[in-house]
Amino acid sequence: MLNIPDFSKTKIFVMGDVMLDRYLFGLTDRVSPEAPVPIVSINETDERPGGAANVALNLSKIGVQTSLFGVIGGDAEGELLENLLTAENIKCNLKKIKDLNTTTKTRIQSRGQQLIRFDKDSSIEKEQSFEIEVNKNLSGIDAVIISDYAKGVTSAIADIINVCHANDILMLVDPKGLDFGKYAGVDILTPNQAEFEAIVGKCDSDELLVEKALEMIKDLNLKALLITRSNKGMLLARSDGAHNFLDTKARDVFDVTGAGDTVIAIFAAALATGVDILNAAKLANLAAGVVVGKIGAAYVNQRELQNQLSKSSGFNQGVQSLAQLEKLINLSRRNSEKIIMTNGCFDILHAGHIAYLEEAKALGDKLIVAVNDDNSVRQLKGSKRPINSLDDRMRVLSGLTSVDWVISFSEDTPINLVEILQPDLLVKGGDYQIDEVIGGKEVIKNGGDVKILSFKKGFSSTSIIEKLKN
Repeated sequence: MLNIPDFSKTKIFVMGDVMLDRYLFGLTDRVSPEAPVPIVSINETDERPGGAANVALNLSKIGVQTSLFGVIGGDAEGELLENLLTAENIKCNLKKIKDLNTTTKTRIQSRGQQLIRFDKDSSIEKEQSFEIEVNKNLSGIDAVIISDYAKGVTSAIADIINVCHANDILMLVDPKGLDFGKYAGVDILTPNQAEFEAIVGKCDSDELLVEKALEMIKDLNLKALLITRSNKGMLLARSDGAHNFLDTKARDVFDVTGAGDTVIAIFAAALATGVDILNAAKLANLAAGVVVGKIGAAYVNQRELQNQLSKSSGFNQGVQSLAQLEKLINLSRRNSEKIIMTNGCFDILHAGHIAYLEEAKALGDKLIVAVNDDNSVRQLKGSKRPINSLDDRMRVLSGLTSVDWVISFSEDTPINLVEILQPDLLVKGGDYQIDEVIGGKEVIKNGGDVKILSFKKGFSSTSIIEKLKN
């Protein structure tokens, strides 16, 4: 089952061409009298890390311990970029070249559309090897990402490949240019389809795309290729000949700028935590589906990735085993989400139950409903109950928008579940007193709280059953 790993202990080093992405937003409602061009009244400016810096930002946002090497100029843009990165807990090892411009891409946006982009570009004029700088940053590193935007920082990439091989470190490269031969020996390349076809020629069928991918893997001695295909998703091809097409997970595509940065960041992070290569690619595909719905170079955070996974697979909803529920709660807590728990038989679901569960969910982020199994209900309600089986009761509850997770228990009370799951808030209906709530003392002891919800008069499964008999 696809899952979001804990990235917090993972260390990744990013090297490549860093840049500043600047966005000017404004309204356009008239044309210039000087030329047939729109006049944009700028009302907002946004500055973000771009290129290799955006890769590092994506890593940091999901909790990876991230370090970055690149080159900046001795200008205000370079200083701003470094400050933006440092504020995101990224360990910056940026080489400042006084007479160099920091690559800056400025985009003017109006009504969700990019009108123009103008660049203050720069590149390192002669080939430079930064092998010494790379070596300084490899202690304890789980993976290295090379983000090549053809600005010169990775021009001597053979030296970097040799360093990574010598240290037995996983190496991924987002390539650029018409010479992929320089990347021979890296573990994984992540080109988009246009970049790939610029090397191997037009691929008019999926079969030909796979064939050419496997040929490149063999020629360059790669372990895998992950080819991003815009609205067609991705192709993952491996050195053993296996391949998988992954459908796009994007619902709305506003801007593909920086999507490749997100893909290689999430892919590398997942691999570095021990996720198998196919599931790592699936996570990267999910992340890409998030960022293309944003404007400009963007990142995906842990909560967005979790939400995208929930929407695509539904694994984060409904009936859960105890082991799976513990994992889901841990993920939620990493996102600072508040866990609510309640319990009951829920034999015949009625309007009182619906109102009660909606009130409970409004108190936090995730609602767990623990349900008495059939034998437990018989012990509490008599031999003729439940009317509906445990499977049916749980299925109905899991279909409610207010309910996130449903789990059963076989004892008369849910005390064991409460002690294991340790919810932040334990709730019961208004016909209880706080000191009567089973598990309440345990929740309070663990720093949580207990709350009695409003009592819904006129609703009772027992009374409904009696009416049906008459």
